[in-house]
Amino acid sequence: MISRYTRPEMGRLWQLENKYRKWLEVELAACEAWAEAGRIPAKALGEIRQKAGFDMARIDEIEARVKHDVIAFLTSVAEKVGPASRYIHMGLTSSDVVDTALALQMREAAGIIIKDIKALLAVLKEKALLHKDTVCMGRSHGVHAEPTTMGLKFALWHEDMLRNLERLQAARKTISVGKLSGAVGTFSNIPPQIEENVCRRLGLKPEPVATQVVQRDRHAQYALALAMLAAGVEKISVELRHLQRTEVLEAEEPFGKGQKGSSAMPHKRNPVGAENLSGLARVVRANAVAALEDIALWHERDISHSSVERVIIPDSSILADYMLDRLTGILEDLRVYPERMKANMELSHGLYNSQRVLLALTQKGMSREEAYRLVQRNAMKSWKGGESFLKLLSRDREIGRCLGRAELKKLFSLEPYLGNVDFIFNRVFGGKKQL
Repeated sequence: MISRYTRPEMGRLWQLENKYRKWLEVELAACEAWAEAGRIPAKALGEIRQKAGFDMARIDEIEARVKHDVIAFLTSVAEKVGPASRYIHMGLTSSDVVDTALALQMREAAGIIIKDIKALLAVLKEKALLHKDTVCMGRSHGVHAEPTTMGLKFALWHEDMLRNLERLQAARKTISVGKLSGAVGTFSNIPPQIEENVCRRLGLKPEPVATQVVQRDRHAQYALALAMLAAGVEKISVELRHLQRTEVLEAEEPFGKGQKGSSAMPHKRNPVGAENLSGLARVVRANAVAALEDIALWHERDISHSSVERVIIPDSSILADYMLDRLTGILEDLRVYPERMKANMELSHGLYNSQRVLLALTQKGMSREEAYRLVQRNAMKSWKGGESFLKLLSRDREIGRCLGRAELKKLFSLEPYLGNVDFIFNRVFGGKKQL
């Protein structure tokens, strides 16, 4: 899925020409290893080093006839190298080259995405600290619950992304394996020492037990790590979309000069970036399902996984890179409206203090069931009539027998809701290695 939206570094990685370069890198590493083992003459190795290359148009021409991309590639290389090409691909099967080269591409892609996550983490930390004390209403089921801070939202997302970072780092390690063990992984025409030599040169580890292919649970782990990452991006996006609703409007995506929100309604400022990210997350998650389907192959190998991977691995990698970059940009310039947050808190007339009143009554000796009944009775009146919850409680004689007006008013302080924010921030950011 290389398009005009693809970022250059990631886009170049998945270009067809770069895939062939990786194949050639594996083939040349194998020739070097064979030469060290005394199976390729020094002169022939010199010719291979000097002349090895490929012609994209020629590969296409040959593949149209032979219907096999690796054979077409090797024929093009042989045409450039000449007689010494008889030593290229010695003892190998196509998957030895394809799977080992794919590991190189996936490792590099994971590295790019890891850098993206670290850039996002930096923005999340900056925004968390900036809005640590920006009070807003916490909601459950979309309904007012208890006060929180905008900074805690960012701190939560920061912690989420740290886990995504760890998952992707683990997946990069899992996928960084090569395989040069022949047609069914038994080293029938190539000694294990060649595989070890090549993998060492390429910075990979040998697949301990292989069939004709590197086992696809490795690739599935990478796809799942990207799916989890995409779900984390959507988690943030969904919150931003809700916060930008007209009825809420506590935060808003940046809206550039000259930007337009609707072809019909000039007033519109829509959360299109966050919506875009929510949609793309679905694609990355769906690709992970396809990767799981690739794990079970017939016997030592069939080719059902190959066509799938040519789509899902580049696409998920490209999308993850794009999504992280776009989300980072949105959050860097996010507009936050503290005054609107305060106004929204007043919409529920102090009802968010219901739990504190409930607990205070139980501490005075009232049963929890009775306390719940009395608090809920007044809460429903406030909800229906739009009257101050504190005033209703103050007029309730049954509650008045346990809690005086001064005690009730004290229960409506914001301090208890915010008193442990520093503690939470210290757990997230204090003295812990972040990256």
